[in-house]
Amino acid sequence: MANNFFGFKQFIIHQDKCSFKVGTDGVLLGASADVSAAGLILDIGTGTGLIALMLAQRCDAEIHAIEPDRKSWEQACRNVYESKWRRRIKVENTDLQNYNPGKKKFDLIVTNPPYFSDSLKNPDARKAATRHNESLSNAELLEGVSRLLNYPGKFQIILPYVEGNLFIAEAHGYGLYCNNIIKIRPLPTSEIRRMILTFSKERLKVREKFLTIEYGERHEFTEDYRNLTRDFYIKF
Repeated sequence: MANNFFGFKQFIIHQDKCSFKVGTDGVLLGASADVSAAGLILDIGTGTGLIALMLAQRCDAEIHAIEPDRKSWEQACRNVYESKWRRRIKVENTDLQNYNPGKKKFDLIVTNPPYFSDSLKNPDARKAATRHNESLSNAELLEGVSRLLNYPGKFQIILPYVEGNLFIAEAHGYGLYCNNIIKIRPLPTSEIRRMILTFSKERLKVREKFLTIEYGERHEFTEDYRNLTRDFYIKF
């Protein structure tokens, strides 16, 4: 049974009300997202608020986080309120399709989205909505990002390998071009399992790099993974 909370070095994530708990995907995106030129950030589907809080720790930007699930939104609000960055993070109970920030355009948009479009659905309706893209299709996500992303802002997303390659092709139709890929494998001998993709509205030469999480034994983490996440994980 998952813990009701997850402690990081500078904040705590309460997660008993959320369908999905703190996971490696969210930590990877929160630790690697490019905040270097971000004054205004949008986190789509914030869940527990994990990624929004990680980005707040890493930069001084104003952060907007949206979450359609009511219980998850309540949990994210609590996690943000109990953090030192609550004045810089605004959490709204809405989906991307109905989100209207007025004239705001974002310098960085991030999401750890629903991505299982063809797999067997979870019988838990809330979990199914979180992990299946019926509630937020790729087309709806890309349309929303295209509408809300500043120029020359960045959009970053973590996806499984196959879904990621399909997403790159689909994004072209919305004027969003992949220019950076982090290919992630659990072990040195593993196939690529995840990709962190960076898109912008300008075509740039694609840069790629690899990240391996563990050497071989369970919890024997690589130096690259430790260096990426050491500002967050207490054990590092």
